Amino acid sequence: MDTAGIRLVSVSARFHHRVKGEVYAARDVSLDVRPGELLTLLGPSGCGKTTTLRMIAGFQKPSDGRIFIGERDVTQVMANDRDIGFVFQNYALFPHLNVYENVAYGLRVRRHGEAALGKAVGDVLAMVGLKGYERQMPHQLSGGEQQRVALARAIVIKPRVLLFDEPLSNLDAKLRVQMRGEIQHLQKTLGITTVYVTHDQEEAMAISDRIAVMNKGRIVQLGTADRLYRRPATVFVAGFIGRANLIDVTVLETGAGRAVIDIGGVTHVLNGAGEGLSAGARARAVLRPEAIALGQAGAAGAIPGVVRSRTYLGEKAEYVVEAGGQSLLVVRFEAENEHFAPGSAVGVRLPARDVQLLVGDEA
Repeated sequence: MDTAGIRLVSVSARFHHRVKGEVYAARDVSLDVRPGELLTLLGPSGCGKTTTLRMIAGFQKPSDGRIFIGERDVTQVMANDRDIGFVFQNYALFPHLNVYENVAYGLRVRRHGEAALGKAVGDVLAMVGLKGYERQMPHQLSGGEQQRVALARAIVIKPRVLLFDEPLSNLDAKLRVQMRGEIQHLQKTLGITTVYVTHDQEEAMAISDRIAVMNKGRIVQLGTADRLYRRPATVFVAGFIGRANLIDVTVLETGAGRAVIDIGGVTHVLNGAGEGLSAGARARAVLRPEAIALGQAGAAGAIPGVVRSRTYLGEKAEYVVEAGGQSLLVVRFEAENEHFAPGSAVGVRLPARDVQLLVGDEA
């Protein structure tokens, strides 16, 4: 397949609301999707991710900005002339057509001959694991099988770009995991540029080369799953990507590329932090639950704490610990080897290398 990158330049979508006045569904979105990349637009409902996808597809015209597929400016180009494949949330299969005709539809519109059409449909059905399903009707298929038909229909036309709008939201949890793996494998096999929309952060982290986190119509951080998880740029990203402890801290001093902070009466030196902060400032420290260590009470350098609850989950145990005047979620994977009972005193250690310092509460 001939693949192409996607470029959005200051794209916005605004409309007039009778009560709220001028409202932006997407605002000043700039984004470069690399050729062959799977990039996910991730965020809560109403954040602008589906609107952005629809503008890429040509289903909605932007109020401002430009959209490029490859070197071609498609801002004013109709959807059927953008050379895209689109997989809808509700699959959008034709209920009166069998699997073969659903998949063949796009090729018939493009006036492919029967021989070429038959080979293309057969090849793509085999690719998605539906060989032999040609005469089945949509109502005879499971949700996962319907999703495969929708995927086959999108890729049989050999588009330059593939777009997914919450494609797994109608499937049960186990099937979601299976299908996301199949979509990722197929995307890598074809090498096709893909933009994928979801509100499920685990799904996004599992399949994406990069993730663009959106909130209030804007992209607030773009990066790999690892980067977003370990180094969130804002309080919103920290709370939306995985689970995080947001700890109020006081900055004691800054300088020489480091910050010294106080958490629960214990000082921590953070290298590579402190920009934009001064002594006495208040800030938020982000710490993932699995980074926190629990030990015996009274240990040197540990914050005194009390275990409020313990939940055993097989491969791990989750603790809620009161320490330094704040409630911390702690995840420990040595659940069989340590057991801190509710009510017991503990020493809480926060590894400085795992603490991310954020300024302010902005999204």
